Amino acid sequence: MSEKKARLSIDGIDEPIELPVYAGSTGPDVVDVRSLVGQGVFTYDPGFVSTAACDSDITYIDGGAGVLLHRGYPIEQLAEKSNFLETCYLLLNGELPAADEREVFENTIRYHTMVDEAIHQFFRGFPRTAHPMAMLCGVVGALSAFYHDNLDIDNSEHRLLAAHRVIAKMPTLAAMCYKHGMGQPFMYPQNSMGFAENFLHMMFGTPCEEPKVSPVLAKAMDTLFLLHADHEQNASTSTVRLAGSTGTNPYACIASGIAALWGPAHGGANEAVLDMLYEIGDESRIEEFIKRAKDKDDPFRLMGFGHRVYKNYDPRATVIRGICDEVLEELGSENDPLLRIAKKLEKIALEDEYFIERKLFPNVDFYSGIILKAIGIPTSMFTVIFATGRTPGWIAHWHEMLSESYRIGRPRQLYKGYTKRDYPG
Repeated sequence: MSEKKARLSIDGIDEPIELPVYAGSTGPDVVDVRSLVGQGVFTYDPGFVSTAACDSDITYIDGGAGVLLHRGYPIEQLAEKSNFLETCYLLLNGELPAADEREVFENTIRYHTMVDEAIHQFFRGFPRTAHPMAMLCGVVGALSAFYHDNLDIDNSEHRLLAAHRVIAKMPTLAAMCYKHGMGQPFMYPQNSMGFAENFLHMMFGTPCEEPKVSPVLAKAMDTLFLLHADHEQNASTSTVRLAGSTGTNPYACIASGIAALWGPAHGGANEAVLDMLYEIGDESRIEEFIKRAKDKDDPFRLMGFGHRVYKNYDPRATVIRGICDEVLEELGSENDPLLRIAKKLEKIALEDEYFIERKLFPNVDFYSGIILKAIGIPTSMFTVIFATGRTPGWIAHWHEMLSESYRIGRPRQLYKGYTKRDYPG
């Protein structure tokens, strides 16, 4: 029970309204405003930036301190000691797996990576020029047509089976989006390969050659997936929860998350980094664009610097910076003109007092964009890869919500239109 109380006085209501105040295991306290509707008033919070719409045990962010925890484990430790699939297990189940549990989980994912052959026909209906996110949103939603029988979302085992299926099939579908756009044959997953290795094989392999994926690139890809696995109640995760609150199937929920992620203000940030580098174009123009970024009257912004949540260094960026250097060395891409611009921008941001004072440090999107570009992945695929990494977070939140008492989401509004009026004549 809550021991703290908040009291709200409102003109026109005789007595102050008492509201319970709850404390989580860490982070700010929250004021429970649910009883306000009975008094005829709502709270007003555009963007829900000051509203907790749920309680959760999965992920915690302290933006001021630059902390990201999955089930209590710091992201830096998971990136160093764990891998993507083990982190998926952690997000879904609450604890790291024992050795036998990990083996069973990895085998389960491995043997769910193939998709129904009929899904190949879905892709033929898309023009080759279709955006990969448009295709991914469509085919993930279509999974509900293949896996609807005997799916009881109130059954925990059924939910976990759906979770395993969608985590396993996302890289296969993501690679198919790329291959369709390239006009190349789809590559089947290989059960002998790891998760990220398999993804790169399905992206860049062809039937003409033996599978061959660089271990350095596979490790980098696995870490990228891990760093994007969950990020608390962001726009796409909240969308998945809101869709799931209606009782809809999990594939429709994930498709809704993909649609939300597609927005350039959310999942398109690393794509925007590359667009910015193309706009700068040459190292000789960097100072010009730095001056523009410092000019408050100039609309130009340096993309990939600073973060809405992290008011300190993005902890994911700390991890990925070292991986970025490893990838560039492996591929011999240090002399790529675009990547030279990126490295010089990074150096300026880490040394220039203007950026340091404002804590505009390079974030995870800055480095992930550089890595993906170096690997040879087109910018149109960046958000697809983000969605592949974020899938375990989405499905874990869906599973958590349905494991507890929940209500259908129904935000309120501040109505500012006409009051009642009569139809003329």
